[in-house]
Amino acid sequence: MLKRVLIANRGEIARRIARTCRRLGIEYVAVYSEADRFAAHLDGAVEQVEIGGAAAADSYLNIEAVVEAALRTDCDAVHPGYGFLSENPRLAEAVAQAGLVFVGPGAETIAAMGDKARARTLMSQAGVPVLPGSSQATDSVAVLAEEAERIGFPVILKPVAGGGGKGMAVVADASALPEAVEQAVRIGRSAFGDGRLLVERYVARPRHIEVQVFGDSHGNVVHLHERECSLQRRHQKIVEEAPAAGLAAGVREALLATAVRGAEAIGYVNAGTFEFILDGEDFYFLEVNTRLQVEHPVTEEVTGVDLVEWQLRVAGGEPLPLVQPQITVSGHAVEARVYAEDPEAGFRPASGSAAAVRWPGGVRVEAAFDDTPEGPQAGAHGTATVPPFYDPMIAKLVAHGTNRDAALRQLTGAIEQTSLAGLTTNLGFLAGLLAEPEVLAGRLDTHLVDDLVAGSAHRGCTRLAVACAAAMDVPVPDSPWTGSIGAFGRADLDPDAPLGRIVVRGDDREWQGRLAGASADLARVTVDGQTLRVRTRGRGHLFHGTVDDIPWTGLRTADGYDITVGGYRKALTLPSFAEDGARGSDGAVRIDMPGTVVAVPGAAGDPVQAGDVLVVVESMKLENRVLAPFAGVPDIRCAVGDVVAAGQVLALMKTPTAEGVK
Repeated sequence: MLKRVLIANRGEIARRIARTCRRLGIEYVAVYSEADRFAAHLDGAVEQVEIGGAAAADSYLNIEAVVEAALRTDCDAVHPGYGFLSENPRLAEAVAQAGLVFVGPGAETIAAMGDKARARTLMSQAGVPVLPGSSQATDSVAVLAEEAERIGFPVILKPVAGGGGKGMAVVADASALPEAVEQAVRIGRSAFGDGRLLVERYVARPRHIEVQVFGDSHGNVVHLHERECSLQRRHQKIVEEAPAAGLAAGVREALLATAVRGAEAIGYVNAGTFEFILDGEDFYFLEVNTRLQVEHPVTEEVTGVDLVEWQLRVAGGEPLPLVQPQITVSGHAVEARVYAEDPEAGFRPASGSAAAVRWPGGVRVEAAFDDTPEGPQAGAHGTATVPPFYDPMIAKLVAHGTNRDAALRQLTGAIEQTSLAGLTTNLGFLAGLLAEPEVLAGRLDTHLVDDLVAGSAHRGCTRLAVACAAAMDVPVPDSPWTGSIGAFGRADLDPDAPLGRIVVRGDDREWQGRLAGASADLARVTVDGQTLRVRTRGRGHLFHGTVDDIPWTGLRTADGYDITVGGYRKALTLPSFAEDGARGSDGAVRIDMPGTVVAVPGAAGDPVQAGDVLVVVESMKLENRVLAPFAGVPDIRCAVGDVVAAGQVLALMKTPTAEGVK
């Protein structure tokens, strides 16, 4: 058994690995960046090593710093988790050359499977079905165009060194190919250091099924059954489950056998995942992830196996703890990923800090930080902060039931119980997604989420938030309700008579909430002709309760209220602080969140139309396109490689006139 492990990661996965290390009596060392100095994943580590600046490239992606930290703290192994360096063969090689154990497959396996062109060839040779596509990766538009014509449109572009759907693009016809290739090459070079692409036939509405495999250094390979990962947005999984819903027995058996055959063909060791797309009852190889998956908890829940423990034991030279007939499935498990992002703004990442956190009971919670009911303690580990430098996933909620329906009900209840006051998250979107008839029926494919996005937001959310903001101020002597209105909740008042009103601004309009009645913890507030019952608990600046039985949390801010209702966050401002709607009309084009400029498509002095891309900024692993607010000539105030702050002016728009540009 390994004695001391350096966990080369952060957030919820670092905490997950640490939990198993503690249970097995293995010491662990935590690493952190400048931005994670007070992060919860440092708790319990025998040593904590700062490995660089806030940017991932300066810390968690710094191979030399990671290996040096492991050597300096007398570790005998390095566990990479997932993301960052987990599928970088250079890390596995550097760890081995330093005389340490890499908790994962060898560098040669990682390199072979990380090169999608080589992986396709190896799997085809092993009898694993692959989609029609290019056998060689390239960044040449001409070569990719020739291959696409041979395969037939539509096609999909895939960065050869990519993962997690980053940089993939669907191309419908030849005219759209050059621009799509340019963007995919840029993303590949930025994210993976390799801009080469593959082109494959595009399957319009596939299911995404993956098989968990495990191998040891004694020649044993097993599978731990399959997972359904079809609920995705922009090729990024958000809900996963095990086993796959409604999968025909024959297809399931063939998938599992094919994954094992592929793993045996390459002598696979440690944890890995064979991913497939399912088109009807036909399936095709997608890729091999040579690491632990984000969604590994659903497999653990239905098999009873601790996959991190298996990783550590196999890395220590032990054989697999179980043989294939001993690995069975019990019940059904579903996992939802909680992201700090804004579903109503195209799932834009939303960094920040939570004033208070409440995770649900009755389900498995894998989170980057714990409950903070009284707010985070400054200067202590466990502050509920989501930095802008890394992936915005902050937690996973995992439900396990006797069947799929039971697991979905349990997970939905858990989402509703979760509160992250002051953070914008996808919790409301997740609750709506799990209630969709297609999801409940198990009729899933990889485009279902995209189809549902437009209609899935909580309608009437702002109206509910206004009622909650009103209820927050009911008991306060100097609140907007007081003055000529008088006292609240008096028994001699007509319960249907309005007692006063509050005026706030949100969603670019003014809202009025009229108090129709109030008691110790219950207010009846009328907004837009609808009377809502708001229950309120709290004190100071933080409140929570229900509005028409929907959970809500609220914060008082300097200029109004920060309200989250049913998982959707709304900012409401008092009239004196309300915006006049003229943002951007002065020609100043700003970015809403910090990041790094990765592209400036236009040439200096070239006119643009409204909606044209002025600047592309990468933030929290996503590209954000900054658009021209109106037609004119932009004066670009940034360059590729610049690190920009939230609210920074990236360009000034000048309007053309008959005399020139002003």
